[in-house]
Amino acid sequence: MTEKTRAPVPQPGGSSQRPWDINEQARMLVESVRDYAIFMLDAQGRVATWNPGAEAIKGYRPEEIIGQPLTRFYTPEDLLAGRPQHLLRMAAEHGRVEDVGWRVRKDGRKFWADVVISAVRDATGHLLGYSKVTRDLSERRVTEEQLRQSEERFRLLIEGVKDYALFMLDPTGHIMTWNVGAERLKGYRANEVIGQSIALFYPKEDVLAGKCERALEVALSEGRYEEEGWRLRKDGTTFWAHVIITSVRDATGLHRGFAKVTRDLTERRKLETERVQVAQAQEALRLRDEFLSIASHELKTPLTALQLQLQSLRDQLANLDAKVTTKVDRATRSSERLADLIETLLDVSRITTGRFEMNPQPFDLAEAVHDVTERLRDSAARAGCALSVQAAAAILGTWDRLRLEQVLTNLLSNAIKYAARTPIDVSLVREEETAVLEVRDQGPGIPEEALPRIFDRFERAAEMRHYGGLGLGLYVVREIVKAHDGMVTVRNVPEGGACFTVRLPLVPRASAREEQARPGELH
Repeated sequence: MTEKTRAPVPQPGGSSQRPWDINEQARMLVESVRDYAIFMLDAQGRVATWNPGAEAIKGYRPEEIIGQPLTRFYTPEDLLAGRPQHLLRMAAEHGRVEDVGWRVRKDGRKFWADVVISAVRDATGHLLGYSKVTRDLSERRVTEEQLRQSEERFRLLIEGVKDYALFMLDPTGHIMTWNVGAERLKGYRANEVIGQSIALFYPKEDVLAGKCERALEVALSEGRYEEEGWRLRKDGTTFWAHVIITSVRDATGLHRGFAKVTRDLTERRKLETERVQVAQAQEALRLRDEFLSIASHELKTPLTALQLQLQSLRDQLANLDAKVTTKVDRATRSSERLADLIETLLDVSRITTGRFEMNPQPFDLAEAVHDVTERLRDSAARAGCALSVQAAAAILGTWDRLRLEQVLTNLLSNAIKYAARTPIDVSLVREEETAVLEVRDQGPGIPEEALPRIFDRFERAAEMRHYGGLGLGLYVVREIVKAHDGMVTVRNVPEGGACFTVRLPLVPRASAREEQARPGELH
C-alpha cells in the first residue's frame, strides 16, 4: 500500500483524517446529490464547479457551463432588472441570500427554484467566490397552485350559492364565515354576524330550552345533526328551515368546528300544508257524495210509493170536496219537487263517481224544446213569467234526448225561480254544425263575482234563505253539455237579466265513434 492510500493512524487527541481525505469526502457528498444543483461561482459570478444535480436540473454538462456567467440561468425580465448581480451583492454583504423565483434551463424552459447563495471567504476575509444551492420546486409549485386554485374554486362555489346559507362555526358555536346565501336568507351582512352565536337565529323559546347546545352536542358526538324547524331573520320574521350541522375535524382528528347548511323550506311547507288540506277536502267531498248517493237511493223508494198513493187518492177524490183535492194537488207537486231533487242528487253522485251514462240517439232538438217549454208553461204562469219560444223548424242531431230535456228543464226552472214576474225567452238556432240554445230572462241577473263559479257544485248566486235549492242544477247542466262535447256559458245582458247559452255539436265525437262502429244505423 502506498503512502498516499495508506489508512491514517489515529493520533491521540487529534483527527484520524488528513485534509485531502476531508476534501474527497466533501466532493463525493456533493457528487452524490441529484435533487439539488450544488456548485461554486468565482468572485465574478462565473461557474467554477458543477455537480450531477446541477446537470439534472439545469440541463448543462460541466464542459458546457463551467466558466459561464451566472446570468445564463435567469429570465430576460430578471436580467433586465439586474437581479443576478443584486443577489451576489446581497450575499457578499450579508454572507447569505435566499431567493425563490423562475430560472431557465438549457432548453429554454422555466422552472420554479429555491436558491441559496453564500459568500465564500479565506481566513483573511478575502472573497473567494460563492456557493450556490438550487432546488427545483416546480412540482411543489404546481401542487400549491392547484391547491390554491382548488381553494379559490371552493370559495367561489360557496360564495356563488344563493339558495343555501353555508357557513362555519367554531367549536363553541360562534360564526366564523358567512356566504351570500346566508346573507340573502337570514338578512345579516358578514360584518354584523361573524363572531355571534347561532342562538341569534333561534326563536326565544328554543334558546331557553337549550336547543342550540343540544344540536351542537349531537353533531359533535354523531358527526351530523339534521332537523326542520322555525328560524329567525334579522327583521324578526320567521321561516321554516331545513338545517344540517356537521362536525369538522382536521387530519389528526382534532375538532375544528362545525359546518352549517340552512335551506328555506317555507314555500314547500306551505304547499305541503295546502296539499294535505286539498286531500282532506277531497276526502270530505267523496264521503259527502257517497252519503248523497246512498241517501238518494234510500229516499227514492218510499217517495215513489208516496207519489203512487197520492195519485190514487187524487183519482178517488175527483168528484169530492174541492179543498181536499187542492191539498192533494199541492202534496203531489211537493212530491214531484222532492223527486226532482233526489234525481239531481243521484245525477251528481253518478257524475262524481264516473257512472254518468249517456244514450245518444238521433232526434229533432226543436221538437224537444217545444215539449219541455209546454210542460213548464203552467209553472211559469204561476210565477208570473210569460214564456216564449223561438225555434227553427227542425234541428236534427244525435244526442241523449232525456238528458238535454233535463238541461232545458233546469235552465227554465232556474229562470222561473230567480226571475219571477218577468218574461223568459227561449231560442234555438243552427249555426253550421252546431245547435245553439239560449234561455234569457229579465230578472236581477247574476252578481259578477259569481259568474266564474256559477256552474260549480253547491255554488249559488243568491243566498239560500231567499231561494231554495242546493246549487246543483247548473252543475248537472254543465256536465251533461260537456258529455255532448258542447259548452254552456252565462252572461248578464245590458238591459237586465241573465242569458244562458248552450252550444251543441250536431254529432258529438262520442256519438260519431258509435256511428262508425254501427254503419247505417242512423239512416
